[in-house]
Amino acid sequence: MSRRNVLRSFAGVGALALGAAACGPRNTPAAAPSGPPARKRNGRWFGAEWESHARTFMSWPALVSVWGEQLPSVQEDIARVARAVAEYEPVVLMARPEQQDAAQRACGSQVEVIPLMVDDLWARDTVPLFVEESGGILGVDLNFSGWGNKQEHRNDAQVGRRLLSKYDIPRAEAPLVAEGGSFETDGEGTLLITESSVVNKNRNPGKSRDRIEDEIKTSLGIEKVIWLAGVRGKDITDAHVDSIARFTAPGVVLVDRAFPDSPPDVWSRAADQARTVLKDATDARGKSVQVIDLPQPDLDKITGRGDAFVSTYANFYVANGAVFMPRFGDAKADDRAKGILQEQFPQRDIVQVKIDTIASGGGGIHCSTHDQPGKPAK
Repeated sequence: MSRRNVLRSFAGVGALALGAAACGPRNTPAAAPSGPPARKRNGRWFGAEWESHARTFMSWPALVSVWGEQLPSVQEDIARVARAVAEYEPVVLMARPEQQDAAQRACGSQVEVIPLMVDDLWARDTVPLFVEESGGILGVDLNFSGWGNKQEHRNDAQVGRRLLSKYDIPRAEAPLVAEGGSFETDGEGTLLITESSVVNKNRNPGKSRDRIEDEIKTSLGIEKVIWLAGVRGKDITDAHVDSIARFTAPGVVLVDRAFPDSPPDVWSRAADQARTVLKDATDARGKSVQVIDLPQPDLDKITGRGDAFVSTYANFYVANGAVFMPRFGDAKADDRAKGILQEQFPQRDIVQVKIDTIASGGGGIHCSTHDQPGKPAK
């Protein structure tokens, strides 16, 4: 489960300084999602992904130095995801100006392609987290650092500032370094996070878990953090939670489960540890958490390949009216996962999308999408 074996692509590239100051307050806040939050901290509320979206943000992969000969095929995957999501809600795809026309042709007229300098496709990590504050939307910029300076990110480090400015959304700079894929919320004050992805000297050197937890609570309006161990140093993300455990409702979590009889590895052990923690956990309301297994496919039957291939179904994306999940090619497992997701989201369509190249690069549909809360423009 790695974002991609990109350490080699970053060899010889120095770490980039990211000391950007927060933008000043704006007079008119962006539109907020409907409905009051169950809890707030510091006047903020981090809503659940199943709340209404104004739009989905995505990014067009740009660099041959990262993807090599796979660049055209991963662009095809991104276009396929963008077209699928655009059937349900507005999609805005960021592309380098010189690649904008090609991205627009690939995605079709239903997707809005905007010129904005990007390096790679991982919008979940580069776009700020959106929270409600004072009746409007605030973008909390997590100071993207290429997952701890592991990959070229000169432009992706600026996506938060540039995108929020374009959409006139106020920006707050988080006091820590992290990525959006590190955070999973139930929308009622509870957060799941892997310790490996944030309590790590490659992002937040010298900071204790307690200090990071307090900074997260203050920045996002969180009441309760449930810490999962994760895995250090085996993938570029240091094991983001969005490929391990996902809320489907307050108090309900789907947890990745290895294919039966698969030999144990660091990833299956991380999922097992998460399962154990969650079964004994309570959420911000003091309620126990229900854990539901989400089994992986048979790796001998899937159509994708690669040492970094991410075969979890947990990296799904909840949009307006639909849930988007990977189709890996093991028909029985694909159908089983679709059925589990349909049970959890009975009022939404479950849409399967082929993403073999994205998955071979260590990610999934959730990694490549980022929701902005609010009502879609008519």
